[in-house]
Amino acid sequence: MLLIGIAGGSGSGKTTVVQKLKERLSEHIVVIPQDSYYKDLGHLEPDVRQAQNFDHPNSIDWELLVEQLKELKAGHAVEQPIYSYLTCTRDSLNTITVYPAPIIIVEGILIFTCEKLREQLDIMVFVDADDDDRLSRIVERDIVERGKTVQQVLRRYEKTVKPMHIQFIAPSKRYADIIVPQGGENKVAINMLTATIKTALGD
Repeated sequence: MLLIGIAGGSGSGKTTVVQKLKERLSEHIVVIPQDSYYKDLGHLEPDVRQAQNFDHPNSIDWELLVEQLKELKAGHAVEQPIYSYLTCTRDSLNTITVYPAPIIIVEGILIFTCEKLREQLDIMVFVDADDDDRLSRIVERDIVERGKTVQQVLRRYEKTVKPMHIQFIAPSKRYADIIVPQGGENKVAINMLTATIKTALGD
């Protein structure tokens, strides 16, 4: 089993990199999104939930994520939380059953900020992108997938996304074994990453 961490700023192209790897690798791949492990904010009023800083490491339930990775490495299935961006809460009735696989990819903006999580990873990849490119992707994604207005997205970007990227995410790039500039559109980098994974698997 190979555990791969794919980090990078919001809108950097992490999801595209994951998809390209799934297309190129024949092994069964399980993807563990960091976003599924946001802390449940159901105890707060709806307007207070929306005002929380979701780009700070403290917003993630690292203990549960690390524990579930250990369980997968031990060959045990886990129950992954289902998190709603619209309500900022976990589904209290349902989870996603995740089974062990030859390749497990942990993907998220903050995953390299957690030392205990880094210790579980065999390969750490940082997806890098220009700030302007990231912002345009963030605007498009948050409007379509999260029901935000342009004004809401830009306000959040200036208030939390940009400063948290500078404080936490960009510095975590130093932990990466491989850096992929310009996300999934960098075919050379994707090919090199694919070859590295195959070598690590002994293919």
